Amino acid sequence: MNRLDYSVADVARRGVEVNKVLKNTYMLLSATLLFSALAATASVFLQVPHFTNLICFGGAIVLLWFVLPRTANSTTGLWVVFGITGLLGFGLGPMLNAYLQMANGPQLVATALGGTGVIFMGLSGYALTTRKDFSFMGGFLVAGLLVVLVVMLANLFFSLPALSLALSAAVIMLMSGFILYDTSRMIHGGETNYIMMTVSLYLSIYNIFVHLLHLLGAFSGDE
Repeated sequence: MNRLDYSVADVARRGVEVNKVLKNTYMLLSATLLFSALAATASVFLQVPHFTNLICFGGAIVLLWFVLPRTANSTTGLWVVFGITGLLGFGLGPMLNAYLQMANGPQLVATALGGTGVIFMGLSGYALTTRKDFSFMGGFLVAGLLVVLVVMLANLFFSLPALSLALSAAVIMLMSGFILYDTSRMIHGGETNYIMMTVSLYLSIYNIFVHLLHLLGAFSGDE
């Protein structure tokens, strides 16, 4: 086999690996989104208290930071992913109940869900179709996320409604960028662990939904 044959074989092998990562990621992402939606629905019907959100968020952070990195290369990681997404979904209950009690609450939630789906499918589809490399966005996205976190912490003390809306818009743009960035990493072989990619994409979708719902509620005049 000459050098050209080796090159062709290597390209073909990488193509198979990329397709496998994409397939596994989107299959697991679909399952976790469904599981998260069921957990959120259960939380809504149970009308859990507001502090449930903090408990669930704290549990998800522990799994995300301390457990997932150690299990991401094993089947145990799958259970951890469902644990993270289930906790985050269940923690949405108090917030969803607050919106559903508004006059147009069901419409707001449905619009936020639909808008989140359109954003994700559009951006992911664009990255898959064009095959553009968005790796250059990595540094900018991380820096932007750090700035947003710092401003969010500051706004806990100032409680400025206009700043809160601006932060929600910024989070939506950043998470949209992360969808492009993560999809590009899968396409170009920058990430081969579908468990880690599933969690990353889920967090982007989760944050887009939460902050899009916040914006819709604010502009509807009900917040």
